[in-house]
Amino acid sequence: MSEENELIQFREAKDTFFKKDRQSPLTPEQRKTFQGLKYFDENPALRLYLPIEVFSEKEQIQMQTSTGDIQTYTRIGRIRFKVDSQDAQLTVYGDRHGFFLPFVDQLAGKETYGAGRYLEPEVLEAGRIRVDFNLAYNPYCAYNDLYSCPITPFENRLKVPIRARERLFHDPEAG
Repeated sequence: MSEENELIQFREAKDTFFKKDRQSPLTPEQRKTFQGLKYFDENPALRLYLPIEVFSEKEQIQMQTSTGDIQTYTRIGRIRFKVDSQDAQLTVYGDRHGFFLPFVDQLAGKETYGAGRYLEPEVLEAGRIRVDFNLAYNPYCAYNDLYSCPITPFENRLKVPIRARERLFHDPEAG
């Protein structure tokens, strides 16, 4: 199966989960009118296989969450890449579940969730990871204020647009 077909099936399954599953982050009222998430078209240029510059000291940091709680992560390393010929870099974090890559892009609050989107990079061979922005997703707090989500650290705020995966759930013009 092609990556494009996999992405289509994944999006359909996610929409079904959001619409029908009791574990959906949507409220019962939201599920009644839910017509599916909004996505950018697949962007193969944002499917990256990158070396990771592993930090010599694995500093523990605390990320505040959307509800004021604190979550602890380890700063693992940095990735560098280009988006539309513009240089970009992000810090990769880790916790007991694996790698975590929160980011805010230039489209935040306009076309994408203002507090950022998340990725779980895939570890490849030593020193390399797969970062597929086509898999970036909105945290559950983008849909429902009852969820507590880590707030993207300043060092992961990009000055470039990442036109991949999920868009805003609510139209800011609609209020």
